[in-house]
Amino acid sequence: MTTTLSLPAPHKAPRWDGAMLAAQGTSWLWVGLLAVAIGLPLAAILGQAFLPQDQVSLAVFQSLFEQPGFAQAARQSLIAATATTLVVIPIAFAFAACLQRVALPGKAGFRLVMLLPLLAPSLLPGIALVYLFGHQGLLKSWLPDGQVYGLPGIVLGEVFYTLPHALMVLMTTLAIGDRRLYEAATTLGAGPIRRFLTITLPSARYGLISASLLVFTLAITDFGVPKVIGGQYAVLSVDIYKQVVGQQNFPRGAAIGLLLLLPALLSFVIDRLVARRQQLALANRAEPLQAIRHPALVALATGFCLLVSLALCSMLGTAIGAAFIKSWPYQLTPTLAHFDFDNVDGEGWLAFTQSLTLAGVAAVVGTMVVLIGAWLTERLPLPRFARQSIQALAMLPMAVPGLVLGLGYIFFFNAPGNPLHGLYGTLPLLVICTIAHFYTTAHLTAVTSLKQLNGELEAVAASLGVSCWRTLWRVTLPASLPALLDMARYFFVSAMTTVSAVVLLYTPEHPLAAIAVVQMDDAGDTAAAAAMATLIVAANLLACLVFNLLTRGVARRSMRWRQAG
Repeated sequence: MTTTLSLPAPHKAPRWDGAMLAAQGTSWLWVGLLAVAIGLPLAAILGQAFLPQDQVSLAVFQSLFEQPGFAQAARQSLIAATATTLVVIPIAFAFAACLQRVALPGKAGFRLVMLLPLLAPSLLPGIALVYLFGHQGLLKSWLPDGQVYGLPGIVLGEVFYTLPHALMVLMTTLAIGDRRLYEAATTLGAGPIRRFLTITLPSARYGLISASLLVFTLAITDFGVPKVIGGQYAVLSVDIYKQVVGQQNFPRGAAIGLLLLLPALLSFVIDRLVARRQQLALANRAEPLQAIRHPALVALATGFCLLVSLALCSMLGTAIGAAFIKSWPYQLTPTLAHFDFDNVDGEGWLAFTQSLTLAGVAAVVGTMVVLIGAWLTERLPLPRFARQSIQALAMLPMAVPGLVLGLGYIFFFNAPGNPLHGLYGTLPLLVICTIAHFYTTAHLTAVTSLKQLNGELEAVAASLGVSCWRTLWRVTLPASLPALLDMARYFFVSAMTTVSAVVLLYTPEHPLAAIAVVQMDDAGDTAAAAAMATLIVAANLLACLVFNLLTRGVARRSMRWRQAG
């Protein structure tokens, strides 16, 4: 008897195949987009610095080093950044320890106050210092007359600007601790100081290094604070502005930009190495620490946090208060006259509405671009080169100061032979530059969110004949909504406050609020500058409130879905 074996019918190819080809094509498109927005502008800076006459030459750097005052500006930039780091890190570490290790009353309030400087442009602390310690300042007797204009003012302003960034890093670091180590040390007779020196500091050294590098990089590349309060104290970030805007010396500006890029790149490399070792150090499980409840220590921690919070609120409140005072310090009657921007430089209300437009578009477009880029690299089997290219370009902006990126945009998009030349001087280019400048942080947020999803999600969808695009729309997007809202909020706030990335790109047709603060202050309209800075803070506060309400709504809906399941 002959037995006939029946073979299974050929399986119908799922739609995954065609969709996968489209996704792989999209990955190459994303490589091109990131190259245009990040890679090619930076390459253009190299060309301006090393190929000024279409020939390889170091003449620009030689001329720069021979320029009177350059060595002094470089030295003073290093001094200001180092002094800022030495002041910020102890304060941020102590504040983070109070929030994470002590049963502190009002933790949420203290944390909110410490994050408020993130909502303000970096010019705001400079304006506040003028009103506090300037020639007519409320506390001018605290500093010798005029001494705030220079290194002391730059350091104080940068402390206000960089403290929240260092605090966020150190809070994450101190959130992790092993109770068993402290119990063993106490049993062996180690006192509080010895436990701090032998357990707390060694376990937090990677976070301290990362925070120090971050603060140093932010301080040495910041433009806003030294522009307002620096006086005759020359620094490299302001020198770039003078070379490009004031003297139209683009090759020399490119050379300074590359030199300013060196400490940022060095900090980035060291931070990556430190982060890798930190991951290895946290491989073992740790038992969480119990918050300290000793009354004397709680009182001391509360007093310290109150003092630091009061200092921050004083600077923020001074700048905001000056916007509503008729004539500081002679006529302290309240007024709204400083919000009448028609009679001052800076294109006042037009600049503010343009910034709102820029921030809104950057929040929407930036969030979707970052999400798709992260989704392509984390959830789909892409060609190795495409994946690595997207990942490398996504991490590059973290090491590039805003001034350097903006300078690269001038060289690349303003080149006559560039087919994208038509974008130069337009609002879309400002949007692209803003998204590129803040791309890395948003990308890391998206990657972290996508890694939390089931790794077999796309494979299961493919087996059911569901395309990866439909899976992205129906599953991945809804599951990533909290992270998307965080990314959108980050883009909005950053776009409203950024100065360095766009100060070389804006045009009179497309003014921006943060740039208007610079122009008003240059023209001597300090009160109007304070008023514009106040509007920026108010817009960011309102935006954060809206995003928080949306996040809570998403979280509540997610909890209902989980309970129903």
